[in-house]
Amino acid sequence: MTPVPRLVLSAPSSGHGTNALAVGLLAALAERGVEVAGFKVGPDHVDAAYLGMAAGRPGRNLDPRLVGADRLGPLFAHGAAGAGLAVVQGTMGLYDSVSGRPDEESTAAVATVLRSPVVLVVDVAAMGQSVAALVHGFRSYDEQLWLGGVILTQVASPRHETMLREALDDIDVPVYGALRRHELPSVLPARRHGVLPVVRRDAEASRAVRRLGEAVAATVELDRLLALGRSAPPLSIPPWSPATQALATGTGAPAGSATGEAATGPAPVVALAGGPGGGYSYAETAELLRAAGAEVVTVDPLRDEALPAGTRALVVGAGLPEACARDLAANRRLCIAVAELARTGRPVVAEGTGLLWLSRELDGLPMCGVLDATGVTRDGLVVGYREATARTASVVAEAGATVRGYKQHAAVLTPRAGEHPAWSWGGGAPEGFVWRGVHASQLGLHWAADPAVAARLVTAARQAEGVGALA
Repeated sequence: MTPVPRLVLSAPSSGHGTNALAVGLLAALAERGVEVAGFKVGPDHVDAAYLGMAAGRPGRNLDPRLVGADRLGPLFAHGAAGAGLAVVQGTMGLYDSVSGRPDEESTAAVATVLRSPVVLVVDVAAMGQSVAALVHGFRSYDEQLWLGGVILTQVASPRHETMLREALDDIDVPVYGALRRHELPSVLPARRHGVLPVVRRDAEASRAVRRLGEAVAATVELDRLLALGRSAPPLSIPPWSPATQALATGTGAPAGSATGEAATGPAPVVALAGGPGGGYSYAETAELLRAAGAEVVTVDPLRDEALPAGTRALVVGAGLPEACARDLAANRRLCIAVAELARTGRPVVAEGTGLLWLSRELDGLPMCGVLDATGVTRDGLVVGYREATARTASVVAEAGATVRGYKQHAAVLTPRAGEHPAWSWGGGAPEGFVWRGVHASQLGLHWAADPAVAARLVTAARQAEGVGALA
């Protein structure tokens, strides 16, 4: 049994202030000395990054579609280890699901799997006593859901607050905070910057997190929320373990050996794209690579002019924003180094914008030139999950294997796929590139769903130790 105090913050729909409140709650509790952990339901790297900045430990994603519902509890227990409170930020509305399977993939479904109380965040700007009907409906809709109370945002006045509290008291729903319209400032950097402000540890992002923490500390009843979180029952599931996953795939350090010292020799250096404030991959990616025997070293695609010494493989996660194309293009020395790494056959896995970085050019800006393709940014976003089949064997997947991934991009490549495509799925042409040791695609994967990806990549990196320049 694993005791993990925990709360899920959700809302009737998007736009009620859940993200700002989750970040602020974590920051406020961390300032009080509480060890906290932050999680985001769904694939979004951006919200998870700010939750991590507020908590002081990596923000993590809980996505039933990407990793499977059976892994949610173990991944949560792993990421929340040692925390005095874990805060899970929902996605969309409490019962919403992009796939149309709310019983499996909604925030409510995640809360039920975690046996966690839910605090509903409600924007009451245009609402009076009807708040009671709305909250009662959300509480009654699913008898398995544990609705622990509400936090009200956009409250107009003391009289308005009194009206709302009285209405909710009539249905016996606790109110943990009532924030006026000016008390939850819109201070987080614009989403077009993606995770960059966090990865770079920009002063603007740090100030925003601090201000949200101060706002929540002044308006939300933290002690009562902590008590609610501590009332969650212990989890009866063992935490997910990257070491166990590595051993299950036949890789990793043998018992009694030093960390990173695998049975087959010294740890190969795997460069993982990121910066001082974190990476562009899900947190479990680095953990799986280390458990498989790699020495993981961060490389900043925007600032570092060379790959880490001894690099034998490169991983670029899907969190790298398209908005940084100009900075990627300006870093010519690193582009040349990446092209040379790929040319010599060493493993390079690039997702999302990483694929664009490997192309010949993006919006007229020169990129690494590894792939004979050109990217152009268009209006609108391509967003959604894909059930994909591997068209070509690579370190990411065996040919014919099926995976679940997520796409979110504005730029498109011409051609869409190389001679040896990475993926295909129903309703679309083949996508992505497999060339020598390169696997590049705009489809982002969560490696916890298939830990063998890390194992195959580390094995390929070891085999590349003696590889010279290829013709």
